[in-house]
Amino acid sequence: MEKIVFTPEGEEPVQFCVLEQTRLGGIDYILVTDSEEGDGEALILRDMSAVDDKEAVYEIVTEDEELNAVAAVFENMLEDIELS
Repeated sequence: MEKIVFTPEGEEPVQFCVLEQTRLGGIDYILVTDSEEGDGEALILRDMSAVDDKEAVYEIVTEDEELNAVAAVFENMLEDIELS
């Protein structure tokens, strides 16, 4: 399982495991979790990077309509996961 490290400004780095990725409406999204095994906190992140950025820039998807649409795509991709 691929792991990525996020470094929020002014905070300690946080490691997440990438469960899946998709592209929807020209925007890249990743589904990440804070736990490799069992139930963990899952987040959907939107790629906000510019083409020439050296590192990826992600933000948490919080808008309900966008979150529901992307969550539905990930649920279809990963049959054993229910996002709620």
